[in-house]
Amino acid sequence: MLDCFAPRPSPETVPIVPIVPVGAADLKKRLDAEATRTVAWLESTGFKANPGQLALLPGATGRLARVFVGAEPEDALWSLADLPSRLPAGRYSLDAKLDRRQATRAALGWALGSYAFTRYRKRERKAIDLVWPREADRDLVLHTAEAVYLVRDLVNTPAGDLGPAELAAAAKALARKHRATCSVIVGDALVKQNYPMIHAVGKGSAQAPRLIDIAWGPAKGPRVTLVGKGVCFDSGGLDLKPSSGMKLMKKDMGGAAHALGLAAMIMAARLPVRLRVLIPAVENMVSGNSFRPLDVLRTRKGLTVEIGNTDAEGRLILADALAEADRDKPDLLIDFATLTGAARVALGPDLPAMFTDQDDLAADLQRHAAAEADPIWRLPLWRPYRPGLDSKVADLNNIADSSFAGAIYAALFLKEFVSDGTPWAHFDLYAWNARSRPGRPEGGEAMALRGLFALIKERFGK
Repeated sequence: MLDCFAPRPSPETVPIVPIVPVGAADLKKRLDAEATRTVAWLESTGFKANPGQLALLPGATGRLARVFVGAEPEDALWSLADLPSRLPAGRYSLDAKLDRRQATRAALGWALGSYAFTRYRKRERKAIDLVWPREADRDLVLHTAEAVYLVRDLVNTPAGDLGPAELAAAAKALARKHRATCSVIVGDALVKQNYPMIHAVGKGSAQAPRLIDIAWGPAKGPRVTLVGKGVCFDSGGLDLKPSSGMKLMKKDMGGAAHALGLAAMIMAARLPVRLRVLIPAVENMVSGNSFRPLDVLRTRKGLTVEIGNTDAEGRLILADALAEADRDKPDLLIDFATLTGAARVALGPDLPAMFTDQDDLAADLQRHAAAEADPIWRLPLWRPYRPGLDSKVADLNNIADSSFAGAIYAALFLKEFVSDGTPWAHFDLYAWNARSRPGRPEGGEAMALRGLFALIKERFGK
């Protein structure tokens, strides 16, 4: 449970400091309604209501009495998100007329700004709380923030403490919390149960590969299936990454973290869907047992894949998981993966690439992403590039010879394992904040979850 909110106590017993959010365009109107002393203080301290600008106003006793903060109305989610780290300890409330949506987003921003990763360096929590805004949807705020915290914690945890076994344990804990079932296929059992590529990629590690399978919800409900890339560490395999490319590879299970985070939101909201979560969990390591360049692997679907590069392993494990997911004929299939550097070259670290061959699904995804300030960008699943994945000895290669369009080639590879009629979207994301911003500290990050949850709720939540 989040501890950054306070109930609404009696003002006689607990002092509450009002926070006044005001945009630059509305500053003059606001000042016209304020006392002369307040106006003089704001003017003398240079308060212009620029985004994020603070003015701390003392009361008659010299204690903090009010806080003015520059906040643009259209940025309700992030305008208050850095206040938990900037304000002194105390209890605060919002002095603003907010509708349900604005209040919910302001509270969520406060919650996300209160996050800290404390597994290895304990931080004494500052005694700072926000009184719940009256109109806020508390359940939505709590479920969303808890899901984001889960994603951030998983991605931030080093691979030495979060291998395939620990990722499976985290999935089991989430399943227990929501009374879901969770099964795990481990090691050589993957071969026996026809997940050959998951086994091939992960067999070079001292930690056995595994497939995590969570099921929840009514059996006859609409089928929503989430697949997440769970490469807990990626050395590049025998086509070894350079040290600069390997440094952040603890986050290569970010797709799995996103699948678990979105699953947590769906289950907490008790949406009437049949949810399934499939996570192939491996380490791509170097050993005498590692798979090799130009090996030919068989897949769960029956296709054969020539290995052009062992560092393009994420798509291999996803292919087996997607083939299994597609067998159920889901009403919506979403996969998440920290898959290609090409997507980051095209869109940067903050903008996930989305691929789908269904225009109606793409339009709905983009609409909800924009409404939730949870941006995504559609890239084309450009079929004329598909021959670039042809192999002379197998059904396809896991990479193309071209150095161009790497994210598109990866998405086209995955499409080979999803039926044409399946509503499917693939998210190639970074799962990491390269720099700190209000509510989004440097480190692991959840991307596209809020927009996806809104889409699933709209389509299947009635």
